[in-house]
Order: sequence, then structure tokens, then C-alpha cells
Amino acid sequence: MSAALHLSLQWDDWFGLFAQYLLLSLLSVGGAISTTSEMHRYLVGQHHWLTQSQFNTSIAIAQAAPGPNVLFVALMGWNVGINAGGMLTGLLGAFVTMFGILLPSTTLTYLAARWGHRNRELAAVRAFKQGMTPVVIGLLISTSWILASANSNPDKDWPLWLVIIATTVIIWRTKIHLLWLLAAGAALGWFGLV
Repeated sequence: MSAALHLSLQWDDWFGLFAQYLLLSLLSVGGAISTTSEMHRYLVGQHHWLTQSQFNTSIAIAQAAPGPNVLFVALMGWNVGINAGGMLTGLLGAFVTMFGILLPSTTLTYLAARWGHRNRELAAVRAFKQGMTPVVIGLLISTSWILASANSNPDKDWPLWLVIIATTVIIWRTKIHLLWLLAAGAALGWFGLV
């Protein structure tokens, strides 16, 4: 990364950063990456808390790293904190930005799920769930197909296909929780059986 800036941030600056990310969370319908232009305006243009290079590098590293791409938000916060004083403020910056970007969307998801569960007998809620069921099943099947067929050799990988078929039937015909099946698949993979 480029040379760090030397900032002096007060508590109201940290609160402003947190509030900015709270607002961005509500605007990030396409994911946090869809709000990068506003993050740039705020962090680089308006407050000069990040250099252009730090901003670009935060996004590039997070996109190249495995895991959720929202990690660029933590890297931006980390860089703001490093510019403001060092490792401890870097951790504070990462926490402030990540908590800010995650709190509203997580809260809204939780409240919507609770409302949907409480009102599960309403015709609109039932229709929504019934309409989403084939979409979710289709996405799961397509994901399974892509994962299973990538570099697959049917002569060698028949146990994998057998596990996929068995798992599909178990999910369809029983009430066994999906996490148990995921754990069983992980164990089979760990022992090299699939």
C-alpha cells in the first residue's frame, strides 16, 4: 500500500464515519460494492482520510482474496485507522466501518424474517414463499451441478454423484436438517471418500 497519511481523528469523526456507513448500508441494494463511488467521495474527496492508492488497493485486495467481497469495507476502515495512529486505531476503523455497513441490513433482514414468520398464514406471505421455493431449488440444483461437474470425470467421480443424489432424496423426503448433511459431506470429503 502507499504511504500512510497522518491524521488526527476525534470521536465525532469516528461517529461520522460510522453514520456514513450506516447510511451506505441502506443504499447498498446491489451489495456494498455498489456504493464505492460514495465511499470514495466521503473518504478520499471530502475528508482526505485515504489516498487514491489506498482506496484502490483496499478494493483490489478484497476482491482478490477468498471470502465475501464486503471485506474491502474493513480494509478501508483499517487504512483510515492506520492513517490516524496505528494498529489499535486500524482495528477501530475496521470495526466502525464493518459494523456500520452490516448493522442496518442485518437488522432489516432479521425483522423481515420475524415478521414473515409471525404472519406466515397471510396469503401474501404464503404466495411469496411458494413463489420463491422453485427459485431457491433451481439455484441449489444449478450450484450443485456446477460444483460437481467442474473438472469431473464420471468414471472416477461416481461416489460424488451418488452423494449428490442421496442428499437430494434425503432433503426431499425427510426432515433432517441440512447442516447435518453438510457435515456428513464434509466428513466424506475429509476422509477422501468423495
